[in-house]
Amino acid sequence: MREVAFIKQNKEKWLGIETVVSGNVKKNPDELSSIYINLVNDLSFSQTYYPKSKTTIYLNHLASSIFQKIYKTRRIEKNRLVYFFKTDVPLLMYQYRKYLLYAFGFFIIFTLIGLVSAIYDKDFNDFFLSEGYVNKTVENIKNHNAVGVYQEGSQLGSTISLIFNNIGVGVKMYVYGIFAGVGTLLYLLINGIMLGTIHQLLYEYGEYNALTEFSKGLWLHGVFEIFAMIVEAAAGLILGASILFPRTYSRFNSLVRGFRDSFKIFISTVPFTICAGIIEGFITRYALTMPLFLDLLIIFGTFSFIAFYYFIYPQIVAKKMKADLIT
Repeated sequence: MREVAFIKQNKEKWLGIETVVSGNVKKNPDELSSIYINLVNDLSFSQTYYPKSKTTIYLNHLASSIFQKIYKTRRIEKNRLVYFFKTDVPLLMYQYRKYLLYAFGFFIIFTLIGLVSAIYDKDFNDFFLSEGYVNKTVENIKNHNAVGVYQEGSQLGSTISLIFNNIGVGVKMYVYGIFAGVGTLLYLLINGIMLGTIHQLLYEYGEYNALTEFSKGLWLHGVFEIFAMIVEAAAGLILGASILFPRTYSRFNSLVRGFRDSFKIFISTVPFTICAGIIEGFITRYALTMPLFLDLLIIFGTFSFIAFYYFIYPQIVAKKMKADLIT
């Protein structure tokens, strides 16, 4: 079948589905499931015969939208907070999974920019990091205490300050996405360059010993903190994309949808940010004295947990949801 004939044959049906997605027409969960299955069949046909067509892109977006509509109309668990983290956020992460990959890719590139710039430009550290931070870090390295920056202040006071500071960074990372995503990328650039520059500074003055000691401390809390920051950047990119690419919606309606979904993703990072602050305030200061086994257990344990939640678990939830719809 030619694509024009395929569109003409199904156009009215798809327009009807759009009215359901927009909320102008109400359907019960069983009717939505039937619509979704029928739409997936159309999408499969389009992907087979018109893989690079705008029709395929349109149907994929429409199927994702009706999919979101279905799980929102289903019975929500009594504990809405559990439902939010157990089902709502994972399904959103599955829907917007490519944005998380984009954020990770950009952050890696930005970190490498900072590392390479610091290697070839000896004044780059002083330019990008404050003179006080550079001097303090160099002094800590000479005192064979690369994690000295984490040992300042009281445990409780430091923890509270760190939590609020990290949440502030996350809010900026997300909210700057309103500037078509450019603000988020620029703020991610700054943080990525800082991370690369700090590592080069440690190697320059203390070589592998200082770098190893600092990494033992940084990544105790850094896994949650940096991973959460990248997820927040992904949320900012989603917000920006909703403005740049409204698709079949008006730009305002697209922004509303983008804000609703991206804000949920941003909120999901807050517990990880708080945990990062607690670890940094109470545990990181003992990085050089704690057993290496315990240090690595915390680092790889936190990484496994947050990577599973944002990368693997969404695939599991989406697969289960699709199976439920078919049956």
